[in-house]
Amino acid sequence: MGSASDSLRSVLSGHWSIEPPLVLALGLVTIVYVCGWLHLRERRPDRASLWRLGAFVAGLSVVFVALASPLDTFADRRLVLHMAQHLLLLVVAPSLIVLGSPTMPLLLGLPTGRVRATVGALLTRVVDYFRNPLLGLTAMSLAMWGWHWPSAFELAVRSPGWHVVEHTSFLGAGLLFWWPVVEPWPSRSRWPRWAMIPYLLLADVQNTALAALLVFSDRVLYPSYAGGGSPLDDQAAAGVLMWVPMSLAYLGPAAVLTARLLAPRGPTVRAAVGPPRSPAMIAG
Repeated sequence: MGSASDSLRSVLSGHWSIEPPLVLALGLVTIVYVCGWLHLRERRPDRASLWRLGAFVAGLSVVFVALASPLDTFADRRLVLHMAQHLLLLVVAPSLIVLGSPTMPLLLGLPTGRVRATVGALLTRVVDYFRNPLLGLTAMSLAMWGWHWPSAFELAVRSPGWHVVEHTSFLGAGLLFWWPVVEPWPSRSRWPRWAMIPYLLLADVQNTALAALLVFSDRVLYPSYAGGGSPLDDQAAAGVLMWVPMSLAYLGPAAVLTARLLAPRGPTVRAAVGPPRSPAMIAG
């Protein structure tokens, strides 16, 4: 317990590593989103609520904390802190970003004319990929198992370039995975809502299996973390961090979806609904 407290204190008191490209990218995305959100709020205030704005900005803030805070520095020294960084990039940040329904605000925040038309067409294709739950589950599985394979994990720890690739793939896989679960407007999942329950449960089974390997292993799986005072305890703590919070992240939404599907339904008003339109058509 004392060791964990010392690690947390070290992280909080450490130096931030603020890289200009990261600040520029996150700042630019934030500005585009806020401008687009303001435009959308004038047209469709029901689709531009304050909590969605807050969720999106919070998601980008989590990305910044994961990559620029002392957590990134100390993640090379303690496996449990490295796992905390993975948790932020794979679950917390992407789910918050998707809850912000980013498609329309990002599109409306762009300059009108050729830029918006070109980006709108590209964004339509990207969102179409995001709608595929099979792609999301595959991306999540590959990112989780691939980067926690000892040789790949060690490569990312020792190589700054591969470390960036690892972080990018975690964030991208998280966005692909959580998109069909949240169904951010105006996107619609290709699968029925009930299918998201086994989708989330399958992700949790994989997460539990990998976490159990870390918790119950009798040897240090990652040599880079073998030099500390109690590497097996550190490894077990990392497994517990993966096991409990990430399982809650998967099982919580699955429980909510189950409750909604089982709840008695009142009378509904049927309305004529046309085929889903692309973001570019809605923004036009």
